[in-house]
Amino acid sequence: MALQKIAAFSDGTQGGNPAGVWIGEQLPNPADMQRIAAEVGFSETAFAALLGDGRWRVRYFAPESEVPFCGHATIALGAALAQREGDGVFALSLSQAEITVEGRRAGDLVQAALQSPPTRSGPVPAGLLADALALFGLSAADLDPRIPPALIHGGADHLVLALRSRAALAAMHYALDAGRTLMVNAKLVTIVLVWVESGRLLHTRNAFASGGVLEDPATGAATAALAGYLRDLGWPHGGAIDVVQGEDMGMRSRLRAEIGPVPGSSIRVSGTARWMGDGE
Repeated sequence: MALQKIAAFSDGTQGGNPAGVWIGEQLPNPADMQRIAAEVGFSETAFAALLGDGRWRVRYFAPESEVPFCGHATIALGAALAQREGDGVFALSLSQAEITVEGRRAGDLVQAALQSPPTRSGPVPAGLLADALALFGLSAADLDPRIPPALIHGGADHLVLALRSRAALAAMHYALDAGRTLMVNAKLVTIVLVWVESGRLLHTRNAFASGGVLEDPATGAATAALAGYLRDLGWPHGGAIDVVQGEDMGMRSRLRAEIGPVPGSSIRVSGTARWMGDGE
């Protein structure tokens, strides 16, 4: 099957995070998947092949590395499977987890939702926090004390830094090589910067230097991990949060995370997916 280019978590017919989706009889060898992902050049490409028991075996590759889980590429895969197989819920077998993705066609768009792997969170070692603040030119005074820095997980490992102001979020910048070194050494997939507009509306930016990408415009795995962390904190989420991401990149994206009451349980992350035009 030819590789498809789908923008996940779009804001209607605009924005979203581009992902490659490859579906075939069996997965290519890892070197070929890595080469294809590098040629596509998006932050991730999902590769899927149907197993004998009805599940889809899925692996995710960034331009420079394989990642254990990618939310936006899963949403894009859900759209592609709905287009290919019809609307439904699809079981996915990842390298480290078993999850599902749902795809429902709606005109030229697809409404898709994934169930993340289990979530967890924990404190950040002091040295890593100091290095992360220095990477972005931040200080402790820039941080929002309501959401302390944390290591968070929802299928992949992330560091979250909550900022006091929208202006600080808009000013995010860092050196790609330095960010790659920090993230690889700390085994982080991304670093999430977040600003709280209200209890249920948050704005985020995601540095993804570990995969050779400066920033992702929509990150479902990090959103799941963040939602799980907010649950751990006792945040007044009311059962769901909405996340706006990619706005400062000109790729406005919208993600919704539904948060159940059970600590560590899966997060449902949903959004819209759109097929990309030739010029994108």
